Amino acid sequence: MSNKFFSQGRWQEAIAQYQKLIEIESTDADIYWNLSHCYRQLNLLDEYFNTLQEGIKLYPTDGRLHFSLIIDLRRNGRIQEAILSAENAAKCLPNDYTFQILKYLTVPSTYENKEEINFYRQRFTQGLQYLIQHTSLQTTEEQNSALAGIGRLTNFYLSYQAQNDLELQSQYGKLVHKIMAANFPQWCVPLSIPKLQHQEKIRIGYISHYLHSYSGTLWLTGWLRHSNHESFEIYCYYIGNEPDKVTEQFKEYSDVFHHIPHNLSAACEQIIADKLHILVFPEIGMNPQTMQMAGLRLAPVQCTAWGHPVTTGLPTIDYFLSSELMEPENAQEHYSEKLIRLPNIGVSYPKPYIPPVIKTRSDFQLPDDAVIYLCCQAPFKYLPQYDFIFAKIAHRIPQAKFVFLRGTLLQPRLKRAFAAIGLNSEDYCVFLSIPERLDYLMINLLSDVYLDTFTWSGGNTSLEAIACNLPIVTCPGEFMRGRHSDSFLKMLGVTDTIAENEAEYIDIAVKLGLDQSWRGIIAEKMSQNHDRLFDDKACVVGLEAFYKEVCSKHFSA
Repeated sequence: MSNKFFSQGRWQEAIAQYQKLIEIESTDADIYWNLSHCYRQLNLLDEYFNTLQEGIKLYPTDGRLHFSLIIDLRRNGRIQEAILSAENAAKCLPNDYTFQILKYLTVPSTYENKEEINFYRQRFTQGLQYLIQHTSLQTTEEQNSALAGIGRLTNFYLSYQAQNDLELQSQYGKLVHKIMAANFPQWCVPLSIPKLQHQEKIRIGYISHYLHSYSGTLWLTGWLRHSNHESFEIYCYYIGNEPDKVTEQFKEYSDVFHHIPHNLSAACEQIIADKLHILVFPEIGMNPQTMQMAGLRLAPVQCTAWGHPVTTGLPTIDYFLSSELMEPENAQEHYSEKLIRLPNIGVSYPKPYIPPVIKTRSDFQLPDDAVIYLCCQAPFKYLPQYDFIFAKIAHRIPQAKFVFLRGTLLQPRLKRAFAAIGLNSEDYCVFLSIPERLDYLMINLLSDVYLDTFTWSGGNTSLEAIACNLPIVTCPGEFMRGRHSDSFLKMLGVTDTIAENEAEYIDIAVKLGLDQSWRGIIAEKMSQNHDRLFDDKACVVGLEAFYKEVCSKHFSA
């Protein structure tokens, strides 16, 4: 009965049945796993964590229970508990490499203060050294365990500390490559580029877990749509399994489309069989299986792009396809790959469809007379050293409302920042959960100003805000990942809202809030210049020139 309710998504009824089973001690690990899942679906986090912990006490070698506990404690800002749980898991399952990674490389998703960033970076650095020194790949069991471990995790959160990650990424990348080479030595040998026969096309492959509607790959549809099919044969490899309308676009724009979900060996065999000249990963670092495959040598030339805008550190990735407008002068110092600066923003982003305004502020419980500042980034993009900016703006604009779409983890920090200048954050900060797409666009259309994040700026969110003609305040950072919005606005020719420092950022945000006519001028200018930014073909011409140049270099060699 409990499993029937569970399979039907009747969470409350399933909980009642599972609890009866626990009362009569008729349990196994699955009961605790399923019960915890019910609580998670209902967002009852205390009950969720307690159930996992109770299950672990009874079934200490069940890896699922440990893994979910660690990952979700971190996701919910409970980092010390996450690390203690990882240490416990490593004791209970000493031969499971997953928990070695979690024990040594877990960093927070958000930070309480700037000092915490330095503390956890140092901890990660030391942990990585230990992991590198103590990773044994002598036996088949050790090789399989290490392979499974890196197949469940990436070091995604490291790059949100706003520092140069080249050294740490390179060390981690070499470790990934070593594990992949131990498991698949046949796919780690250098490949010579196939000679082009008369009138033969250059074969370009694109591989991703996310060839569906996803922020890190949506721009790729533009590269494919505008590609020159007379010179290039396009292969796409979809290794995820959430096909949708965007997947259909990838199929349409490809000469060959392979859907090989969750099967690393089969995907690798297909890529090798297709004898590509160049293989491109639109993003590396978001999905573990993609990271594993990128640690192999599946094509003579392998590239990544800025779907995840951080160096991979992998010795098997030759080029990083970036943007001339985003990269600072010294950018090569941030990459293990050879940096290629493609024209403009480097991608051909399709202009989003923006519906007419069919809702009002009251539909979202937002006051009509407020100055609404949209703060729509993921919580891990907000670093604590910039919390004061919201309070400073509020101090000068009493009717300000900061609308956070996924920022509940930030509430305690914002409370402190506002209290520091005698304000109550609850008077200014509104926390909404991410709505359906239509409502998300409505909130953009009903807001007054978009506040970009420091050090890691908006990508898709900024492009969609531009499509809604919502003025953006941004301040370019040290690394490419902090310069997306800056480059979009420069390409638009709307640069008045780009700040050089924090003080200027506050001034621009305040001026936009107070001066409605200036806000209107900015919005109008954005509206008139959309064609400069969206569906850019110049970057595709640059990309294909790079492909031809790389192939000719290899042929002559």
